[in-house]
Amino acid sequence: MTNLDTIEALERALREKEEQWTRLDEKRNVIQERVNDAKVALEEYAETLDTYEKARILLQQSAEYARKQAKQQMETLVTNALQYVFGPMISFEIELEEHGSRAVAEMYVVSDYDGMKVKTKPQDARGGGVVDIVTLALRVALMETTQPKQAGPLLLDEPGKHVSGEYTHYLYEFLKSLSTMFGRQIIMITHNHHLTESSDRALMVTIRDGISHVVEATSP
Repeated sequence: MTNLDTIEALERALREKEEQWTRLDEKRNVIQERVNDAKVALEEYAETLDTYEKARILLQQSAEYARKQAKQQMETLVTNALQYVFGPMISFEIELEEHGSRAVAEMYVVSDYDGMKVKTKPQDARGGGVVDIVTLALRVALMETTQPKQAGPLLLDEPGKHVSGEYTHYLYEFLKSLSTMFGRQIIMITHNHHLTESSDRALMVTIRDGISHVVEATSP
């Protein structure tokens, strides 16, 4: 084999290795994206679980009369939220059972399909949009029922991000009604342009070269 043949063989081998590396790098990027998505989903699940657990603990530790009041307030607020966004055929129920000296609370979304009631856990009902609304309403209920009552604005990070576009207007109307009903300012972070355009004031934050820039996005 001549030197020229050797060089050509080495170049072919190099190209093959480069192509193999490119394919492996693409697979690595895909896997990394999946890992990142899984981490985000896990964080969202943990945040939702934390809200449910706080509501459950409040109900479990309250005295019987206060527990019934808190249960009714939570059911009413979450049901109103679900019906405001998704329509009248959906509601929220809390079941309290006595286990020894403590009460155990379980939460359900009840859907009406042509007169047939279907009761499911929030995370199993109609996808993530329902979970978003239940979690949002429960947080408000906790703020309004916990004693001493927590003052201040309602801070929301990407509210209703799993709510489909056809329901976005109803979500906005519900948030406005919450603000009016409880006299709380709502400050939110969102990528939803419908929520941004409907707000009293919106600020757009962009990052360039590691520096955040804030500009007025809409006029009050």
